Amino acid sequence: MAVRKAEAAWEGSLKEGKGKMKLGSGAFEGAFSFATRFEEQPGTNPEELIGAAHAGCFSMALSAGLGNAGFTPRRIATRATVTLGAIEGKARITSIHLECEAEVPGISAEKFSEVAEGTKTGCPVSAALAAVPITLEARLV
Repeated sequence: MAVRKAEAAWEGSLKEGKGKMKLGSGAFEGAFSFATRFEEQPGTNPEELIGAAHAGCFSMALSAGLGNAGFTPRRIATRATVTLGAIEGKARITSIHLECEAEVPGISAEKFSEVAEGTKTGCPVSAALAAVPITLEARLV
């Protein structure tokens, strides 16, 4: 199986410091800070990257699940909303909501929903994030 790497460095205090994250492949490198993570300032943050990973994994896994069920999707688009909140006074990811739209010729809404729900718990990133409540809104277009 594949082994993937990423790295991050942080300089300074929590609120005044700054950091940089980058993927081992070199496909992405971005700055982050307290303000980009907790105060909605422009820039990236760990939760945004988790959301991108989850959306990508779910889309690929749904394509595989649909293929296994005998359907070939034309397009799958997934958006992940990762909520950072507080639990017992500590910052925690409190929920992830996946919104998926898919164009799948010949599939019934019931079968699509069944495959999508199975994918929600079955994709590798969902499995890794199983401690976080994950909700799904999947629709055919």
